[in-house]
Amino acid sequence: MMYETLLVEQQDCALLVQLNRPQARNAMSLAMVNELNHVFDRATNDPSIRALVLRGVDGHFCSGGDIKDMAGARAQAQAQTQAAQHGSDTEDAFYTLNRAFGRMITRADNVPCVLITVLEGAVLGGGFGLACVSDVAIAAHSAQFGLPETGLGVVPAQIAPFVVTRVGLTQARRLALLGERFDGEEAVRLGIAHYLCDSKQAIDDTLENVLTKVRRAAPHANRVTKQLLHQVGSMEMDSLLDGAAREFATAVKSDEGAEGTLAFVEKRLPNWAQ
Repeated sequence: MMYETLLVEQQDCALLVQLNRPQARNAMSLAMVNELNHVFDRATNDPSIRALVLRGVDGHFCSGGDIKDMAGARAQAQAQTQAAQHGSDTEDAFYTLNRAFGRMITRADNVPCVLITVLEGAVLGGGFGLACVSDVAIAAHSAQFGLPETGLGVVPAQIAPFVVTRVGLTQARRLALLGERFDGEEAVRLGIAHYLCDSKQAIDDTLENVLTKVRRAAPHANRVTKQLLHQVGSMEMDSLLDGAAREFATAVKSDEGAEGTLAFVEKRLPNWAQ
């Protein structure tokens, strides 16, 4: 697929994706949302992809939603109002635009490979939401995080639930209701990011170190483990543990399980880590 808003490259087991709208600090347009959905589908359906790295070009991760798309939705909403006055039944353009982002970030949250975000420059609105659904987040000390929506007279509608899951209700209230900006150090303290870096070289080195660790984990076992983690809190515990025991038994008897055990006995790396 040819992408207009993304740069996509597969290197070994990692799919490297750069948000590529530098003129707008990588603000998220509806076209970018659709292209990200395609990337997440690819990562879901291709077991050779064991890590998906999201990063932005030109020193910014993502500055939030595209105001031009909002303006387009406003014009469409006005046309829909006129149509409704003539008896036409149309879906609200603002709802459609906002909900499309929510479906995309939900898909990102559920992608089965390891989702890694590299957070530099602006990490605002929708960019903040993507950070909150990543498995591993690497933050520049100088990055600027925030939920600016209420200051613009709108609501972080599709993002807020993921922020609550990431940092807890108490901190999410403060961040969403005050629209506070904060740096990478505070993002690590809040649990939004895991690694703090002071330079681009440090970011690149940390990313490579994280990818090395991903390569050491068995591909299918990692996918099953991520699915199990997602089920915590949404399933009754005995049912969850029953299913987990079945997955464990299947894993032990699988080719991955046999290779992992043999590699441990022979004191060597398993074949997926070489």
